[in-house]
Amino acid sequence: MELTDIFSYVTLGIWGIIFIYIIYKFIRSIRIVPTKSAFIVERLGKYKRTLGPGFHALLPFFDQITFIHNLKEETVDIPPQECFTHDNVKVEVDGVMYIAVIDPEKASYGVTDYKVATIQLAQTTVRSVLGTLSLDRCFEERDLISSKVVQVLSDAGIAWGIKIFRYEIQNIVPPVSVKEAMEKQVSAERERRATIAESEGVKQSRINKSEGVKMELINTSEGEKTRQINEAEGKATAIESIAEATAASIEQIGEQISATNGLEAVKLIVSQKYLSQLGKLASENTNIIIPADITQLSDLLNNISLKS
Repeated sequence: MELTDIFSYVTLGIWGIIFIYIIYKFIRSIRIVPTKSAFIVERLGKYKRTLGPGFHALLPFFDQITFIHNLKEETVDIPPQECFTHDNVKVEVDGVMYIAVIDPEKASYGVTDYKVATIQLAQTTVRSVLGTLSLDRCFEERDLISSKVVQVLSDAGIAWGIKIFRYEIQNIVPPVSVKEAMEKQVSAERERRATIAESEGVKQSRINKSEGVKMELINTSEGEKTRQINEAEGKATAIESIAEATAASIEQIGEQISATNGLEAVKLIVSQKYLSQLGKLASENTNIIIPADITQLSDLLNNISLKS
């Protein structure tokens, strides 16, 4: 084969490659952007425009897709890092962050890699916030830490064309020695609460018993008081009845004395009582002093003055 033939074959091959490359470039200039995506177009190295969802035709050899961004909300894991709390306890903290690109141009040119930038800023912010909190508050103030991180990242995200929706702490891991001390503290706290609960139960039981005794004494005293009142009222009623009966009997005796032969009847009753008492005393061998001549009993009775 002659040299001219070899040269013609090589030339034909080169033109074929050039033609294929031109066809490839024309095909690559036709781009279809899916939903929730954005393509950054540069023309001769300078930002030209942002392609949204749909069909787009580029200028071959001049336009180039340099950045492709997913506009969906993304989950970014924050790697574990060692932090020191306000009381100088070293803990290991990791988390998760939810972000989304809202300005593709700023996300392309505002920062080299917005994911790496947000991860590093989140880590530094977490270290700063934990440095102001004690170990106990680190476990209690998770919402405070998350809100602080979101606030700082949101301010930076404006320049980076991204939006931070939320940040959540996944784990706060203290050293083994601190973890053991915390477990002992929790056990001691549980025992203290159990002791307090038991003492409160004993206290309440004693209070209930004393309240029962108190109510029993009150009821007993109230019953005794009521009994005494009833007895007093009964005695008063009885005395009143006796007094009324005595008054009535005295009144009847007076009426009988004032009647005809009433005085003689009274004298007869008195003499009978007198003689009856003398008989009783005589039967008991008792010395008796007679105030008058007993043989003149009628004269003795006549000397008794009975007036109506």
